[in-house]
Amino acid sequence: MTLDSPRREALVMAVFAVVILTMPLWMAPFGASYPDLLQKFAIYGIFAIGFNILFGLTGYLSFGHAAFLGVGSYAAMWSFKALSANVLPAVLGGVLISGLFAALIGYVCLRRSGIYFSILTLALAQMSYNMAYSVLTPITNGETGLKLTQTDARVFDQLAGVVPEAGLPSTSLFGLEMTGYPGFYFCAVALIGAFFVALRIFNSPFGLKLRAIKSNQTRLLYTGFNPKPHLWVAFILSGMYAGLAGALLVVTDPLAGAERMQWTASGEVVLMTILGGAGTLVGPLLGAGLIKYFENIFSSFNAQTLHDAFSFLPDFLENTLVFLISPFVGHGWHLTLGVLFMLVVIFLPGGLMEGIRRLTRLVKARRDRNSDPEGAAVVPPSSVEG
Repeated sequence: MTLDSPRREALVMAVFAVVILTMPLWMAPFGASYPDLLQKFAIYGIFAIGFNILFGLTGYLSFGHAAFLGVGSYAAMWSFKALSANVLPAVLGGVLISGLFAALIGYVCLRRSGIYFSILTLALAQMSYNMAYSVLTPITNGETGLKLTQTDARVFDQLAGVVPEAGLPSTSLFGLEMTGYPGFYFCAVALIGAFFVALRIFNSPFGLKLRAIKSNQTRLLYTGFNPKPHLWVAFILSGMYAGLAGALLVVTDPLAGAERMQWTASGEVVLMTILGGAGTLVGPLLGAGLIKYFENIFSSFNAQTLHDAFSFLPDFLENTLVFLISPFVGHGWHLTLGVLFMLVVIFLPGGLMEGIRRLTRLVKARRDRNSDPEGAAVVPPSSVEG
């Protein structure tokens, strides 16, 4: 079903906003309702949505998007240190600086396509990571990273007469500290806004052109259409999304380090997008939520947790199941995630969203059969001779 009418878009946004804002309630049964994890769901959801604009719509696979995540974090942290503890200038600065950096990187990398584009993005991202650790140490503080201190200038706060609090400084939104649930709801509002922009892009002529580029760029070239400007804009938008996610990481945890620019972070967002369903609106969010759930909740399971879960079984069966399952939980959560990813790629190439679509069609077909078990009689039309 296409979501191109204003009424449908409004309905989708209303449902999406309710789902996101009520996450502390419906995530409680899964043990994932605490603010820190909810913040990660929202932040990495934004990261995955932005990556999907490039990869899901155009088919251009970037292995260097973590560079924009790191740039957004550093820009936001310097805003906190030099300008104000207010989160709005930091978020705006992180998005704009990441967009400028993405414009530069995209201008270079988009001269190639396919695997050459992917390798270029990976190489430039690793260069950025190594520079943050060594050459740019006066700006990034090397492996120690940047953090807030009492000696920071915070010019805007001084001009406004804001008295710094004793102890470790914290980020705030007009006096409301961005910790706990206030921090989550700030990230949630940013996620809702990011989803709305992505929805408009998907349903716009610009989004249609990006899909055409993914479908057959050679045919577009034969028609005289130049895809490079559209690809460049998509790359910049994707980088700005990553910058927003990086800025929000600093908003909720005031520390910026070069580790956020590693290739593993770039690979993680690729897994999120493919696992959930590249080219779909909600798929990358599902992938991001699933991976972060595995990383933070599933990884905490241990043998005792399994014993408690299977305690209703006979001892022999209980011990056998714990022996078989224990390698896949706790420190072995990557193994479970790897098996799940393999199953999705093999049986559901369209990701989890394809599985949901198949299940929906199956339920609908079964419901139709139950409503008309004997089947409608088909009467062939009689021919009428003139």
